[in-house]
Amino acid sequence: MTFTSMLTNELQHTIDFKTKPLGALGYLEQLAHKIGMAQNTTSPQLLNPHMVVFAADHGIATAGVSAYPQEVTYQMVMNFLSGGAAINVFCKQNGIEIKIVDAGVNFDFPEDLALIDKKVRRSSRNMLEEAAMTSEEYLQALENGREVVREITNAGCNIIGFGEMGIGNTSASSLMMSQLFDLPIVSCIGRGTGLNDDQLHHKISILSAVIEKYPEVKTADDIARTFGGLEIAQMIGAIEEAFRQDMLIMVDGFIATVAVATAWKKNAEILNNCIFCHVSDENAHLQLIELLGQRALLNLNLRLGEGTGCALAYPIIQSAVNFLNEMSSFEDAHVSNKE
Repeated sequence: MTFTSMLTNELQHTIDFKTKPLGALGYLEQLAHKIGMAQNTTSPQLLNPHMVVFAADHGIATAGVSAYPQEVTYQMVMNFLSGGAAINVFCKQNGIEIKIVDAGVNFDFPEDLALIDKKVRRSSRNMLEEAAMTSEEYLQALENGREVVREITNAGCNIIGFGEMGIGNTSASSLMMSQLFDLPIVSCIGRGTGLNDDQLHHKISILSAVIEKYPEVKTADDIARTFGGLEIAQMIGAIEEAFRQDMLIMVDGFIATVAVATAWKKNAEILNNCIFCHVSDENAHLQLIELLGQRALLNLNLRLGEGTGCALAYPIIQSAVNFLNEMSSFEDAHVSNKE
């Protein structure tokens, strides 16, 4: 018997013989099993949790695919840095350290901010005219994401979540999903930050035109380079590095799930370390999670991004670890098990 099969059997036995009816903790039991397998132990731990929010602008935003103007990206970064956003509130509540990364915001930030500068360029390119990134820019973005995670790993972190901020990034993600899974673009498009019907029809027409412009793009990396954004590319690199470092990866909403799907296309084992934290209100997110064969912990109709779903789900993830480590077995508690 291999170590993996021995561990999965031992974990399942430990879970089954806690003082509860078999399976009574539902999906929390599957989550505990997954965490134990990812950490190769029956006594997993969550150490120094981190949230990384990657921010960047998108050239496609100038085509009017979002309800908000592009300058909201840098304004929200300033809000993150001052502690005023939802992600700040939830991370503070749950003891998660937050890092903000400038992956490609169309703004020059003052140098004295607590901002990780990984800017590849000021905004991705307009996909209606050219690919979002050159090959060099895309590779640099991947490496920048990896560097961020390596530094956090050195701080003793073994669970990490990734959020994003970038006006236009649901459009980039819809394009990526469509091409990664060979789906009609209309089935991958949602209202993003709150488009009305006319704006949604405009978004569909713009993204359909983008798809028609690049018929030969096929590989996961080429799809991300052509249709993605600098924050999405850095998130892909960060996810790949977190997996290499044996970290648990908390997956947020639609954009983060597209980044995971891209990494999964290159290495399917990445899903072993991924915890899908919530189903967002973005139209295609549930479909995407199901395409990956996964399920999410929460469904709160969120559509904010920033990593908020990860921060909200973290106490549940902690509960899965705690019951595995601290709950008595029938034998320990001298409680009769069913015959």
